[in-house]
Amino acid sequence: MVKAEPHIVVQELTMAYGDFVIQRDLTFTVNRSDIFIVMGGSGCGKSTLLRAMVGLQEPVKGKVMYQGVSFWDAEQKEREGIMQNFGVLYQSGALWSSMTLAENVALPLREYTDLSPDRINEVVSLKLSLVGLAGFEEYYPSELSGGMKKRAGLARAIALDPEILFFDEPSAGLDPVSARLLDNLILELRDSLGATVVIVTHELASIFAIGNNSVFLDAGTKTMIASGDPKELVAHSSDPRVRSFLTRGAEVVAAAWGIAL
Repeated sequence: MVKAEPHIVVQELTMAYGDFVIQRDLTFTVNRSDIFIVMGGSGCGKSTLLRAMVGLQEPVKGKVMYQGVSFWDAEQKEREGIMQNFGVLYQSGALWSSMTLAENVALPLREYTDLSPDRINEVVSLKLSLVGLAGFEEYYPSELSGGMKKRAGLARAIALDPEILFFDEPSAGLDPVSARLLDNLILELRDSLGATVVIVTHELASIFAIGNNSVFLDAGTKTMIASGDPKELVAHSSDPRVRSFLTRGAEVVAAAWGIAL
């Protein structure tokens, strides 16, 4: 059995807006090649945690460690170097509406590499092909469906072959078929890139289909109340809040994955 290798370590993390604490004392480990789920009810601080992990919001206290380096304690140049190993897919896709898909995906390549224009075009075509959008290079975001926008955002997120992918509610607004296709795509990209994936989601189908590790944030206590493989948590957790969240309308999902509720 391959020993788990810590890739991201969060230690005693507290996040707040002014005096209003969102989450406190979060401690968990994301291992290399995990598909790690950040879950919990609405308003519990899932997206705020993601912002602290990707460098958009400094925590009140605590550490986010990337391979032994404390991100928020590092100098700005070192933080920027760490961030270049991130790929981020925001909930809306966050595509530039005035740019074609090719231009959107090319943006990080032009900003952070010395590749020639011809080589950039080759990489862009490859990334769009990987997400099933070959031939859509000259389309604008307004010409795409919701699922295609998510895939285009994913192509941009993997443009620099990142070590870590962060997704904020990737299945939000998608129909079940499109959501499952996106889940399968995330699995394929994790395997082909060898990336570690961190996903904020409340979608049970995605949580059980692709997650192998997780943290559960609770809005009431403002801290984490569970961590581990979601399938293990739903089967063995004695906390009614965790079981309630993971079993809400989950009979079909549970049957599909052989989980006893």
